[in-house]
Amino acid sequence: MSFSNLGLNQRINKALKENTYKNPTSIQEKVIPLILQKKDIMAKAQTGSGKTASFVLPILEFFFNKNEEKKEKTKAKISTLVLTPTRELALQVSKAFGDFSINFENKPKTVTIIGGESLTQQLLDIQKGCDIVVATTGRLLDILDKKQINLSNIEFFVLDEADKMLDLGFEVELEELLKSLPKNRQNLLFSATYPQKMLNIASKITTKALEVFIEDETQTVQTINQRAITVNKENRSALLRYLIQNNDWEQILVFMANKRSCDNISFKFRKYGLNAESFHGDLLQDERNDTLEDFKNKKINILFCTDIAARGLHIDDISCVINFDLPRSPADYVHRIGRTGRAGKSGDAISFIGLEDFEHFLLIEKRCEIKLEKEQIKGFELIGEVIKQKGKEPIKGKRKSKKDKLREQALKD
Repeated sequence: MSFSNLGLNQRINKALKENTYKNPTSIQEKVIPLILQKKDIMAKAQTGSGKTASFVLPILEFFFNKNEEKKEKTKAKISTLVLTPTRELALQVSKAFGDFSINFENKPKTVTIIGGESLTQQLLDIQKGCDIVVATTGRLLDILDKKQINLSNIEFFVLDEADKMLDLGFEVELEELLKSLPKNRQNLLFSATYPQKMLNIASKITTKALEVFIEDETQTVQTINQRAITVNKENRSALLRYLIQNNDWEQILVFMANKRSCDNISFKFRKYGLNAESFHGDLLQDERNDTLEDFKNKKINILFCTDIAARGLHIDDISCVINFDLPRSPADYVHRIGRTGRAGKSGDAISFIGLEDFEHFLLIEKRCEIKLEKEQIKGFELIGEVIKQKGKEPIKGKRKSKKDKLREQALKD
């Protein structure tokens, strides 16, 4: 099937061709006609499956048709609200609305509402009038508290990468947000996983959604060339340099456990003459934008990052993903390695396994339905006995977390 069979107008189809979109993915093929039929959707598909275009294209189709009927131009009212878990994904969604409406005579005005950028400018853009708002929840609630945005005309409410928002105290924030939205709206939920907590939240948004589950995400994992290399923690950096020198990888994404590690190792790699940078949540928004753009344009070859880059980032042609530190959960493993092998291309995913990692990696293998041979690289062999670890009680800091504050506020309300 081609996009021209999905009921989209010629201007959108032209933009698709200009952006080298040839045929719809499975999720796009199933979801776009349903959205055009004004159905609520709860869609599940693996990372890299094209979920963003699944809602951007039909929303633009509605906008185009509605705009064609207008005889006179009036100030734009917000008809579409898209929530994303990260600033980077919000910017990418906004770009998709711009890219696919490039041939419209009257293009929709899209405003991106995210932290790390000028609140004054965002408020000004909203006051001038806009059609589409793409936002992270925290900044949107700040503006709602100031009563500087009107969401009473919302026709489309979209949650993109919805399950990732569960980590951010999203449930309480969502309840506040829903109070500002009209009850008569079309709800579109997109996620890679639907744990029970996500289903509970979905039930507060819509009770009539059609479920579109494309395939189990473990199937995606199996399409990537995965490797597990045993190595002592202190030798991981040297092993990574060895692997880079002995493989023809152009773009490498390396996942680290924390922000400081990203900065330290990228600094060391630059000293060795390698083109490396770090990417994490402590960077200023401009720095994050510039770093991502440079990586996409291959001005940076090695990007050391936290899990902020594991979900939703559309970066094509990543040759290899390295789990320098193992992810906390099997789901995070899937999302991390899903950054490579996109759009039908091949990709490598390598996990470093230390003495204390065997049990945790065994769990990842079990949940992802894989079994990898544990490799050893000459000169970097694992030395010592495998450490069996018991689960430790979580240690709470003295300061209240964002979630704790939200729960307290909910109880007061």
